[in-house]
This record gives sequence, structure tokens and C-alpha cells, in this order.
Amino acid sequence: MSRKVINYFDQDQDQDQDHKIILVNFFQIIDIMKKKLLIFHPALAPYLVDQFNFLSQLFDLEVVFIFDNIHDNQFDQGKLLSLLQFKYSFLLKGISYGKRVFRFGILKTIRKSDPDIIISYEFSMITQYLIFLKRLAIIHQKIGITNDDSLEICNHVQTKIRCFAREISINRLDYLIVTSREVSQFYIDRFKLSDHQLIVSPILQEPSRLRNNEEELESIANGYLDSYSLKGKRVLLFVGRLVPEKALAKFLNIIYPVLLEREYLVLIAVGDGIERPRIEKLIKEKKLHNKVFLPGRFEAQQLHAWYLCSSGFVLPSIYEPFGAVVDEALIFGLKVLCSKYAGSSYLINKENGIVFDPLSERDVIHQLNEYLKIIDPVSMINMKDKPSLMPGHQQEFNKEWDKLNDKQFIPAEFV
Repeated sequence: MSRKVINYFDQDQDQDQDHKIILVNFFQIIDIMKKKLLIFHPALAPYLVDQFNFLSQLFDLEVVFIFDNIHDNQFDQGKLLSLLQFKYSFLLKGISYGKRVFRFGILKTIRKSDPDIIISYEFSMITQYLIFLKRLAIIHQKIGITNDDSLEICNHVQTKIRCFAREISINRLDYLIVTSREVSQFYIDRFKLSDHQLIVSPILQEPSRLRNNEEELESIANGYLDSYSLKGKRVLLFVGRLVPEKALAKFLNIIYPVLLEREYLVLIAVGDGIERPRIEKLIKEKKLHNKVFLPGRFEAQQLHAWYLCSSGFVLPSIYEPFGAVVDEALIFGLKVLCSKYAGSSYLINKENGIVFDPLSERDVIHQLNEYLKIIDPVSMINMKDKPSLMPGHQQEFNKEWDKLNDKQFIPAEFV
């Protein structure tokens, strides 16, 4: 039974018992009427856990992962899988060509699951295969895809192959799941898709789950505070892979004079990747040993604690389909200096941060100086002093995904 129904009953223990039984039966019928949703997705990442679990409340959900982990960012899959509230499986055998993959057993999985709707990812080989099967009338289900592209990427497609795949696929899909209203409007204007076909579903996480275990998070953060002597300093935090598209080295090469001029300003880059040697060389050349720290890669609470001992968050990416770390930083109460090329830049407003152009040195310096005016030095570690800057999104999430559903009526108390 829905958690919302249970909460509703708890509000008044003296409700008429017959009324309770009727409502329980009503929601049992609703559960039976749920459409079956089968999703083929590359791999499980921490920022997808809540979104999948939210979907399992709206649909009879099954997710099939194509990889057992993310190839360039290995997560503790055992811990992540333990958080899932739906049926999942893996298809790991198949063929690959560069970054393009195909998996054996897709049709068998579809026939066994017998879903109402199938969701694939991007304009991938698996998406093309599903479209092919439907055109041959081998499968009958409605087909959709998830697409994480930012508006910038939509307007400037990376390769001719990807552009061609988009052109031949888009009008053969029943649904397209995108991360922002701007991208949704792009597909309406460019490809004449209807609003009902477009589901706006940003990659957002549940604040209460991330902010859980307050005492443990504060304890870990205090350890970081002492180890890096951060108290009293304005601490800029970066979280992500140290790779060229994140443009951290380029960003540091622009802002290092500001770091050196401001005695109490430091930057902490949490993560690892092929650009680490380049960044270490830059730190040595510009004498930034006490200004820029590279503590390595962290996950879960050890990662989240970094947000508690930071003043603000910076994402200087020059290529970023979405950027779930922006949502994460906002959840932990950090204002964000966000690249205009990140899909998640639309989350930023005048109350919670500043958007800048990382390709413009002038704009980087100007916006950084403006940003430093709106963040405070790190003092005592107290999560209550950093309330979430992310508004609730559950109602809008349900509304968008209900485009896949035929349910017409749910009492207002449970929406």
C-alpha cells in the first residue's frame, strides 16, 4: 500500500473503519492498474537511485542495466543496488563498437516482461533495434528514450552519426524524456513533437535521503575541516571526474591570480581522472600548494560530507549533458557557480548562484568575484545552518510521468 495512504490514515486514527477499507481497496486496484514499464539503461549511478524509486511508485517497473558499472566512474554497486525498490536485472553479453553497444537477449527480455511501454536510452543501437522490431510488428509496445542532452548539445550535436541517428529516430518514438523545459521546447520547435510526447524529468535526488545521518556527516566533515585547515576560509568545492570536458585545469589557469590574491580562498577538487597530472603540474607551477587540494575520489557519506565543510560549489564544464552534482550541492545548501554549458544550469537563479561562461576569461573572473560576495567563510559544521536550496519536485515529477499513464482520478489528498 502507498506510503501516502498510510500517512493519511495516521492523521486520524478514529476514521470510520469501513472508509479505511474502501480506500485500501481503491489503492490496491490502482496498483493493479499500473502500467508495466521496462527500462533499458546503461548502468546504475548514485544520482539515479531516487528517480528510479520514484518511478516504481507510479509504474510496475523493471530496469535492465546494460553494464555492471559506469566504465569511467566505478561506484559501489552492492550498496546502490540495495537501495532499489523494484525489479532489476543485467544484460551483459553482446557486441560493441567504440562506445556503441548492443546486447543479446533484448527481445527475450521484452517477451518475458510483456511491458506496456519500453524506455531505451539516447539514440543508441538498442534504441534503433527496438524501432526496427516495432516496424516489423515483432513488438507492439510504445517506445520512448531518455535523453540527457543540454540545450547547448541539442543545438550542436557532437558527431554526424549521432545527428543522423536523431534525425531518423525522433519521429518514430512515442515518448522522449528530457531534463529541462528548454530542451523540451527545442524538440517541439525543431521536430514538431507534441507536449504529451515530451516528459521533462531532470535528474534530481531526494534531499531527505542525502541529508540523512546528520551526526555522521558532520563528524566526517569536521575531520576534513581539521585535516585541510579550512576553518575561516572561503572554500570552493568541485566534485567530478578530472577529465578535459570538466575543464577544471582551464578554470584554474584563469582564476589562479584570484586564489593567490585572496589569502583565505581555497579550492578543493574531489575526484580523479586523466587530467590529474596536468592539474598537479599547474599547482606546482603557479605555487598553489596551499590553495588547491586534490583529496581524491569519494562516494556516499564520505563525499556528501565535503559539501558541509565548503562555502560554495563550482562547475566549470565546457561539455555537460546535465550535471547532477549541481542538484547535490543545492541539496546541501551550497550556492553554485555554474557553467552555462551544463544542462543543470537552469536550476540556478539569483537566489542560489550564478551562471558563467567558462570559455570567456573575462566572464570567469567577473562572475567569480561576484560569486565570492555571496558566499561565507566556513565556520562550525552544522547541517541545520545549510538548509536545502532545492525546491520540492515530486508533484511535477508525477505530473510529467503520468503522461504515460491512463489513470484519470486520484484523490487530491494523495497527490
